[in-house]
Amino acid sequence: MKIQSVILKKINIPFNTTFKHSSAERSQAESALVEMSSDSGFVGYGESCPRQYVTAEDLNTVNSFFRTHITSFKQQVNKLEDLVNWMSENEKDIDANPAAMCAIEMAFLDLLAKDNTVSIERLLNLPELNGQYKYTAVLGDSSSEVFRTILRKYLQMGFDDFKIKLSGNLAKDQEKCQILNNDIDKSIRVRFDANNLWGDYILAVNFISNLDCNYFAIEEPIKPNNYVDLSKIALELDKKIILDESFLRLSQMEYLFDNPDIWLINLRISKMGGLLRSKNIINEARKYGIKIIIGAQVGETSLLTRAALTIANYAKDLLIAQEGAFGNLLLKRDLCEPPIMFGKHGELESSKLPTSTKGLGFELINHHDFEEMN
Repeated sequence: MKIQSVILKKINIPFNTTFKHSSAERSQAESALVEMSSDSGFVGYGESCPRQYVTAEDLNTVNSFFRTHITSFKQQVNKLEDLVNWMSENEKDIDANPAAMCAIEMAFLDLLAKDNTVSIERLLNLPELNGQYKYTAVLGDSSSEVFRTILRKYLQMGFDDFKIKLSGNLAKDQEKCQILNNDIDKSIRVRFDANNLWGDYILAVNFISNLDCNYFAIEEPIKPNNYVDLSKIALELDKKIILDESFLRLSQMEYLFDNPDIWLINLRISKMGGLLRSKNIINEARKYGIKIIIGAQVGETSLLTRAALTIANYAKDLLIAQEGAFGNLLLKRDLCEPPIMFGKHGELESSKLPTSTKGLGFELINHHDFEEMN
């Protein structure tokens, strides 16, 4: 297969509602789309969500990486082996720009699979999607009234797994816990996400200890990459620590080996740099029994949701939770029709996915919500 053209675009889709946490507040998608075509007429699509507070990326850095590397990529990458070699040769730049690489890699894999008339799973020698996938309800940092309303809507839908964003305001977060205690029963599983709120582990432990709520894990309570203090928090609170901003690449796995039981990895395809790097992380996590949450970026479309399913399916023996698949519940429009969305109980049946068995399964995309980047 020969790559004919590659175009980088900015996705412009407004949200139905504003989503807020301690690191950011958003009212529309901030995502990149790569559209890649082959000499045989197929088109592949890739998406990523660059985030300054996660990988120090934004749409400008994605554009810069794209302009720097896309010529050599087109010249050198024609098959899967070429992609692996190219990524190895450019590993240092990819480490600094994983979201940029994710969109490019994803578009190429989608294109190559379509060119070979196989699914993306078949192309990567992974299990085909099968059965049911169950998603987490995510509640942002909102007022108590909004929090209670959204919580009850999720409960009415039958969700039993919740991720709660903390604000760092003790009275406000205690009120959230009180609402949870009043509205949910012991069968509901809860985890907190602090988005790096506190400067050190003592502040974090003191704050979290004052939250009267039955939860099993907390995500990123302190500034990223302080694994020693994160371990102390896990031991003092007797809770799991979920790594998000503190786990961006395979080399960081070495910090988890001494005590693998306390860690959970939030594996988001965009921040990891794509499917191949995500697959490698799953392989290494499996050796040590480290459990995985397949995460999602706020505002991602069904393209990233579909790519994440590939990895979630491969990681089923390690998977404890899955995020995303909000589709038109958050976005006013999705790029894909029909969008991939969870239903009652947060469940998504593989039989409801796009019927095409080629690539990611999407042949038609709404072209009204993105613009080419120069």
